[in-house]
Amino acid sequence: MASPRLETFCCPNRDPATEFVVTFQPVLFGALGLGSATLSLVFAVLQILPKRKGYRRLGQYPLPRPASSSRILFIISICDILGCTGIIVRSSVWLGLPNIFDRVSVANSTEAWPEVFCVGSAVWIQLFFSASFWWTFCYAVDVFLVVKTSAGISTIILYHMITWGLAVLLCVEGVAMLYYPSISDCEQGLQHAIPHYVTTYAPMLLVLVANPVFFNRTISAVTSLLKGRQGIYTENERRLANEIKIRFFKIMLVFFICWVPNIINESLLFYLEMQTDINDHSLRNIRNASLITWFIMGILNPMQAFLNTLAFHGWTGFDVDFRLQRSRELPWDSASTSVPNAAGHNTTVGATLLYQSHVQEAKKNMMSKGQHHSDAISVLSEGNWALTDINNSPVYQGW
Repeated sequence: MASPRLETFCCPNRDPATEFVVTFQPVLFGALGLGSATLSLVFAVLQILPKRKGYRRLGQYPLPRPASSSRILFIISICDILGCTGIIVRSSVWLGLPNIFDRVSVANSTEAWPEVFCVGSAVWIQLFFSASFWWTFCYAVDVFLVVKTSAGISTIILYHMITWGLAVLLCVEGVAMLYYPSISDCEQGLQHAIPHYVTTYAPMLLVLVANPVFFNRTISAVTSLLKGRQGIYTENERRLANEIKIRFFKIMLVFFICWVPNIINESLLFYLEMQTDINDHSLRNIRNASLITWFIMGILNPMQAFLNTLAFHGWTGFDVDFRLQRSRELPWDSASTSVPNAAGHNTTVGATLLYQSHVQEAKKNMMSKGQHHSDAISVLSEGNWALTDINNSPVYQGW
C-alpha cells in the first residue's frame, strides 16, 4: 500500500500512532498486501497484453493515430503496475524476514540494509503511485483540451515533464525533510512530518477535486459539439455522450474506492497523534477505526492497477496473442477496442469504412463552421466514437 506512515516507520524514533498501526499484526497485513498486489498486477498485465482469436482490431487497417489521452491511459497502468511491484517486493521481505521490524526500530544500529530497504521500497511505491495521480490529472486536462482546442499527441512531452518532474521533486523533498538530519535520528514532532504528508496527499487531493470538474466540463463540451454538427442531437450522439460520461464516472469511482480510505485513515491517525496518550480508553473507537481503514488500504491501494484497466477498457479476456508481429499492438494504442470476429473480415472492414465515412461527413458538415470544430470532431471520432456493424455489435469505443 502507498502510505506516508510506512516511510515514517523507517525512523527508529517514530511517533506512537505510526508505531501503533504498522506493528499491529504485521504478518497478516503483509500477506493481505502481497495477495492483493499480486492479483492486481497479474490481471492488469493480462489486460494490456494483445489478444488473438475472437478479437480483431481495427488497428490492422489504416486509421488515424490516437490522441495523447490514449497513451496517458497506458502510462497510468504502467505506473500502477510498477507501484504494485514495489508492494510485492516489500511485503515478501516482510513475510520472509519478520524480524526486520525490530532491526529498523533499533536506533544507531550498525546494520544499514534494513533502513535502506525500508526507505527505498517506500519511496519506490510513493513515487510511482504519485506519478499515477499526476497522470490521472493530466488525462482529465487532456480530454478537455482535445474537445476544446483539438490538442494533439505533441502535448504528451509536456505531460511527461510535468508529471515526472513534480512526482520526483515532491517525493525527494518530502523524504529529505522527513529524514533530516539522518534516517537513524529523525526529528520528532508532528510539524516536522507535515511537509512529507502534504507532498504525498497533494496530487491525490488534486485528482479528487479537479478531475470531476474537468470531466464535467468535457461532457458539456462534447454535448455542445455534437449538437452543433447538424443542429440536431441524434440517438447515436446521445449514446456517445452517455458512454463518455460512464467512462469518466468509472475512472473516478475506482479512484475514490482505492484512495479515500487513505485520507480517512490519515485523519484518524493525526487525531491520535494530538492526544497525550493514544492508549486511553476513550480513544478505543478511534484506534479500532484506524486499524480497520489501515487494512482496507492495504487491500484496495494495490487493486487500483487492475481496476483502472477495467475502468479504461473493460474486460479484454484471457486469449493472449504472443505472436511477435502483434506484440507491439497494445489495446489502447490502436483506434479501437477488441471486437468479436464472428463475421470474419467483412464486419471489420465494413466498420472501418463506416468510420472513415463518418469522419468525412463530419468534416464536410463542419467546413462552414470553422477549422476548430472540424478538428475537434476528427479527434473525437478518432478516440471516442462508438461504431456498430450491420449486426449492431459494438466495434469501437474510445477513451
